[in-house]
Amino acid sequence: MILITIPAPDVTITKQENPQLSHIYGFTDFHLITREHGGFFMFYNDKDELLFVGKARKLRPRIKKHFEDSVSVMKNHREEVTKIEVYVNENAVDREIYETYLINKFRAKYNVEKVLYK
Repeated sequence: MILITIPAPDVTITKQENPQLSHIYGFTDFHLITREHGGFFMFYNDKDELLFVGKARKLRPRIKKHFEDSVSVMKNHREEVTKIEVYVNENAVDREIYETYLINKFRAKYNVEKVLYK
């Protein structure tokens, strides 16, 4: 048996109700997410349900793309996201394992690839 331990998030940002600063879907703290390092990330809704798990070689640009890109699987669900947890991990194999594990363990609502539980 393989035991996978999920680390504590390196950064957590939350959606603001009435943001005073420039924002993307209510998020103003993207600057807290590293743009130089890789890792994986999780999007949650206001009920703390896992919506989506992703990985990236450069975290900030990839996460922002989910809120700006017209081909993201999240394009119709962006308003649902209220919390983003970010985990820095430079190892590509580890990122792949964490992403697949988290998608299936917590049944991420909008992940369509790597789903093994259907």
